[in-house]
Amino acid sequence: MMKSDIEIAQAAQMQPITQVAAKLGLTEDDISLYGKYKAKIDHRLTRREGPEGKLILVTAISPTPAGEGKTTTSVGLADALCSLGKKTMLCLREPSLGPVFGIKGGAAGGGYAQVVPMEDINLHFTGDLHAIGAANNLLAAMIDNSIQQGNPLGIDPRRITWKRCVDMNDRQLRFLVDGLGGKANGTPREDGFDITVASEVMAIFCLATSISDLKERLSRIVCAYTYDGKPVTAGQIGAAGAMAALLKDALDPNLVQTLENNPAIIHGGPFANIAHGCNSVMATKLSLKLADYVVTEAGFGADLGAEKFLDIKCRYAGIAPSAVVLVATVRALKHHGGCPKGELNQPGLDYLKKGVDNLARHIDNLKNQFGLPVCVAVNAFPTDTKEEMDCLLDLCRAQGVPCALSEVFAKGGQGGVELAKTVLSILEDRPIQYTYPLEMPLKEKIEAVARKIYRASGVAYEPAAEKQLAEIEAMGYQNLPVCIAKTQYSFSDDPKLLSAPEGFELHVRQVRLSAGAGFVVVICGSIMTMPGLPKHPAAENIDVDADGKITGLF
Repeated sequence: MMKSDIEIAQAAQMQPITQVAAKLGLTEDDISLYGKYKAKIDHRLTRREGPEGKLILVTAISPTPAGEGKTTTSVGLADALCSLGKKTMLCLREPSLGPVFGIKGGAAGGGYAQVVPMEDINLHFTGDLHAIGAANNLLAAMIDNSIQQGNPLGIDPRRITWKRCVDMNDRQLRFLVDGLGGKANGTPREDGFDITVASEVMAIFCLATSISDLKERLSRIVCAYTYDGKPVTAGQIGAAGAMAALLKDALDPNLVQTLENNPAIIHGGPFANIAHGCNSVMATKLSLKLADYVVTEAGFGADLGAEKFLDIKCRYAGIAPSAVVLVATVRALKHHGGCPKGELNQPGLDYLKKGVDNLARHIDNLKNQFGLPVCVAVNAFPTDTKEEMDCLLDLCRAQGVPCALSEVFAKGGQGGVELAKTVLSILEDRPIQYTYPLEMPLKEKIEAVARKIYRASGVAYEPAAEKQLAEIEAMGYQNLPVCIAKTQYSFSDDPKLLSAPEGFELHVRQVRLSAGAGFVVVICGSIMTMPGLPKHPAAENIDVDADGKITGLF
């Protein structure tokens, strides 16, 4: 019986992080140690002169609730490239405690394709997410304090748009009334929390290119409106400098290692179904300076993470992937074909033939909409049959893209050599064909994503969303990209509409301005910016013994 992820990770022979850093040409002056196996790299090294490596993006088909092994594939691919003698850096997002204690799990890979120390990475790590939460909540406290201290900016308490945040799935905090208890305890108002990884501070943190840029972005946050409808910024509140001070150390990317002792940077962690779903620009740019090949990932399906990676992150950072790896599993595609959950481990060619349309849609988007070189990685399961694999190979041949089996979960880097060679064979520098130009009106940008990427027939707006869009454009923010928040389980905003639906309406419920991050968040369907825990959260299985050894963490 195969060991659990945590058992494999705890048995790993890790190298001191100083040795891992040395493989990248880094000295002890370039890093700050966080114990023996973690370090932060000075973010200013992104300014080094010299050539940059090739960027490889890993994305996936529309996932099932359990995830499809995108991070595992990324880790295994990086290890495989290293085994082929390629100087490679893995570049991932930091896990959120919400999924760790909820249903999906962490973000450190799995099986024999993991980053370690796994327990640290999945829990507090180097404290970056806590720093982001503290900076977010400092602004919230200063907004309410400004009102309490005479309200010199004329803030309308009914129009405070800034929410507090916590990095935990806690549905009880979605809608609150606070400031109760009399004048000394604040102004009573409706309020609520977002999960930290959905906060604008997280998005700003991941798009900033320097401390100065970070501070400027923080100052541009629109956090409230005055009684006469004028926007109030974090800069006007006087919070930007202190927020940046809280984030100063966190801005340095985190260096760890894979099970095979290859370097990995893990930094920033915005959700892709709510936020833009990519690790920090700082980490990606630093990795491109330090390695010849950089493997990174974008969250959830390609319609979410990859679209935002390309239309938002790449556009702002001036980068582009030289290859895209699209991860698929037979199990997930059978799920999209209507296979009952209890039958996913049984042969189901008919279900697979119905579900492969989902894979075909994602291939078409990446290859033809964005104009990028693509290959498919089939994340192998022991229950996959030859007939099912042949079906996927036939589909990929019909789409004109190569397909490789990935066995990294069971075999580590050696199980990804075929995939690595396939990726190397398709590398090509091409310009990204963005989904929309920035000068297009916001509504037309939303419709462009809905029609081109999701294949919707159109977009329907609730009255509140219509009003919010009009206000945002009237304030002069019409040239920002759009970040669409919707379910990850479907191309539509209905999680039950599986495979590759067409002709549906995208329902826009709310629109939020993220002026500091530099995009407009478009909230669709029933998606929540504060998730809840499932009936049996993963937290129920996690424990620690008298010696401090953690168990049950996947």
